[in-house]
Amino acid sequence: MRLEKCWFCSSTVYPGHGIQYVRNDAKIFRFCRSKCHKNFKMKRNPRKVKWTKAYRRLHGKDMTQDSTFEFERKRNRPERYDRNVTENTLKAIRKIDKIRVVRDERHHKNRMKGKKTKEQREATKELEQSIHMVKAPAALANDPSLTLPIKVKVSQQKSEENRMEE
Repeated sequence: MRLEKCWFCSSTVYPGHGIQYVRNDAKIFRFCRSKCHKNFKMKRNPRKVKWTKAYRRLHGKDMTQDSTFEFERKRNRPERYDRNVTENTLKAIRKIDKIRVVRDERHHKNRMKGKKTKEQREATKELEQSIHMVKAPAALANDPSLTLPIKVKVSQQKSEENRMEE
């Protein structure tokens, strides 16, 4: 059983599934679903379509170079069946999958490293701008400790002074 890769999105195409398109120059394109086939016919570049594997790799969202990808390559040379070799291969596949998962998690962790502090900064900024929506104006007037230390802009006062001079 041969598992092919979709030409557009790089997902797995199982036997009996998907669409196969043969161009006039005898080049074969396999697609996992009609969505990929339609995008191909519209001459879209997979590296510019956000949901494809090519886009994710190009923009650093997925791992691009890893030694575990070597085992996923297509090999056209048939191997003679040997029970011991098959058993060792299956054991190796399990180990490689574990290694790939660990490396993928590490890659994701490195990508998301600065996200938490950025989200906290954005949340405090939004709270400073809209504290009046969180607390009632009467409560803010009675208890000034409820307000955040907000920096007052002086630009409005300057514009009033300029109007007085004119």
